[in-house]
Amino acid sequence: MSLADRNRVVLLEDRVENVSGAEFPLNFGSQDAVFNLEDFENSFDINIVCVTETDIEFDLIGVDASIANALRRILIAEVPTVAIEKVFMVNNTGVVQDEVLAHRLGLIPINADPAKFLWKQPGDIPTDQNTIVLKLDVACEVNRDAAPGETDPKKKYINSAVYSNQIVWDPKGEQERQFADSPIRPIHDDILITKLRPGQVVSCELHCEKGVGKDHAKFSPVATASYRLLPEIQILEDITGDDAELFRSCFPPGVVDIVEENGVRKAKVVNPRKDTVSREVLRHKQFEGKVRLTRVRDHFIFNVESTGIIAPEKLIEQALDVLMEKCAIAKDAMAKITNGDEEK
Repeated sequence: MSLADRNRVVLLEDRVENVSGAEFPLNFGSQDAVFNLEDFENSFDINIVCVTETDIEFDLIGVDASIANALRRILIAEVPTVAIEKVFMVNNTGVVQDEVLAHRLGLIPINADPAKFLWKQPGDIPTDQNTIVLKLDVACEVNRDAAPGETDPKKKYINSAVYSNQIVWDPKGEQERQFADSPIRPIHDDILITKLRPGQVVSCELHCEKGVGKDHAKFSPVATASYRLLPEIQILEDITGDDAELFRSCFPPGVVDIVEENGVRKAKVVNPRKDTVSREVLRHKQFEGKVRLTRVRDHFIFNVESTGIIAPEKLIEQALDVLMEKCAIAKDAMAKITNGDEEK
């Protein structure tokens, strides 16, 4: 089997073949599959496709799925952030119970640099270095200026809905000076926390701590972190005329285009990465033997959406730092085991 075929996941009408990787020594007879650092350096690449304020799309090329999945899991569960950990409820006369309200508060992303805070261990007392204090004090009342017969609660009442922008930071110690350029606050101002009616009150103190997503999802710095293999569409025989139009309609817009060559209109693949791999084209008998659908096993298209606490490009850097730290720990452990065996 050629290297190109070994490196492809093949999609057929009723099944998927060559799913598992087989790049390990002695699996292909005389073909050498031993890891070579120089070959890896030549094949490995990261291409950044798109970066926005909250999203990043990039291609991770030349690595095994285990490495790509490790990066994805680290992004979700092991990059630290700061989130609301404790809610001290002073008064809550609204319809949302204390426990539910505390849970909703905990999931609000907080704009605070986790690198500037220490980990708070069990038994540690709160300080300005490991804890952020926020307060929420809102009371609903009738709007005296509302028009007679008004039915819209937002106009009829004051504070009929409690939003995240009503959470106020209460600086402690040196925090006011330290965060003067970037005051601590919720990332988004329009997150609905609860609804109130005249006479109802919510009053509570919120303590934020540093944590990671594997302890609780509220600490996860990403809304989504996913990858997919790069689709590959191989046209084995020319597809022309009306068949070309049908062929194009089998794929999402932008994947296949119609070009004219020597007066003949024929289908041409222009952007396979947009394909959702629906395999619709394999349902049509006229394309049997004319098209081959595969996915490149070591080409991962990553899509990461940040919650806004950490910029997406910084998220990737921090996740790679965690991955390298894990590799260093594993390397040291293996060295100790090897040295121990040699001493014996």
